[in-house]
Amino acid sequence: MLAMTKKFLRDNGYHYKKGYIRPLMTPDSVYIFRFGKDELNNRIILRYGHGWTGRQKIKEIDLRLHKQKHPRIFKTERSLLKYLKSHLSYHEAKLQKIKEEQ
Repeated sequence: MLAMTKKFLRDNGYHYKKGYIRPLMTPDSVYIFRFGKDELNNRIILRYGHGWTGRQKIKEIDLRLHKQKHPRIFKTERSLLKYLKSHLSYHEAKLQKIKEEQ
């Protein structure tokens, strides 16, 4: 899952760690994907289920970058990648500025 996102992160020098949760009360599965350059302080939470054919179907993708108050919610991986390409470098520069001020 998230093959295009993983490739984008590797190409831009980010490290990542994958995790999987199977909640007891819902039929959905949850895939947690933590990433960052120095620390793994950003995360993607992917909620997905299985159709009657057994195919995995993404229901919701939540992205929470470090220091963001509310998660960004996406329906597809392409929309997630579009957001990451436009906002990730800006976000990293903003965090670097905050670290320099402290």
